[in-house]
Amino acid sequence: MKRRSVAQLAVVVIVVFAMGLVIGREWAKPSSSTTSAPTTNVTTTTLASQPVSAIWPFASTPTRFATPELAAQTFALDYLGFTNPVMEPFQQGDTRSGEVPVRSSAMGPTTTILVRQVTSDDSWWVIGAVSANILLRTPTALQAIPNPVLLKGTSTAYEAVVNVQIRQDASLVPLARTTVMGGSMGVMGPFTKKITYSTPTASGGAIMMYTLSAKDGSVLEASVLRVTFAK
Repeated sequence: MKRRSVAQLAVVVIVVFAMGLVIGREWAKPSSSTTSAPTTNVTTTTLASQPVSAIWPFASTPTRFATPELAAQTFALDYLGFTNPVMEPFQQGDTRSGEVPVRSSAMGPTTTILVRQVTSDDSWWVIGAVSANILLRTPTALQAIPNPVLLKGTSTAYEAVVNVQIRQDASLVPLARTTVMGGSMGVMGPFTKKITYSTPTASGGAIMMYTLSAKDGSVLEASVLRVTFAK
C-alpha cells in the first residue's frame, strides 16, 4: 500500500462516521526502551455502549486518553499484542483525527493506527489500523458482517501465513481464530476465506489480521477493521 492508500482508508472511515451512515492488559507492558508517550489519561463515566466507529478503549471501562499518542500506544500493546512498539509522531488529519505510525521494532514494518475524537469529552479513540502488507478488501469498514463472513484481500507474509481474529467489543478473547494464505517473499498475493465465528453478545467488534515474527513469534504488523454484527 502506498502512503496515499493509508490516508484514503482513514478518510473513508472518518467520512462514513461523519455522515452517520452506520447504525446503531494485558499482553505486555512497555519497557524502558519503548518510545515514550504522554501518560495523562482522561477518566470519565463509562458509556452504555461502544461508539459506533471506535475499537479502543473499551467504553465499558473508565479509561480515556487525553492524547492520540497514548491511545495508539496502549492499542499497540494491549489490543495488538506488540511487545515493545516503536512509536512515531502523531500525524494530524482534520481537527479531530489523524494517525500514529508504529513498528514492532526499529526495522519492522509499519502499522498505521487511525485515531479520532469521537465523543464530546474530546478524548482519543482508535478507529482502525492499516498495514501495507495486509489489505482486507471485503468486508469494508463499519459493515454489518454475516456469520459466516467472507474475507477477501491481498497480503504478503512469511510462508504466506496471515493470522486472523474476529473480536467483539469489550473483549480480547476472539470469537474466531484462524489463518489465511496470501503471497510471500514481499510479493502480494490474494486470499479468500469464509470464517464462522461464535455468536457475539455485543453489537460491534473488529476483524484483526496480523503476522508473526519467524524469529520469536511476536506480532510484526496488523490491520484492524471496525465492523458490526448482522442480526
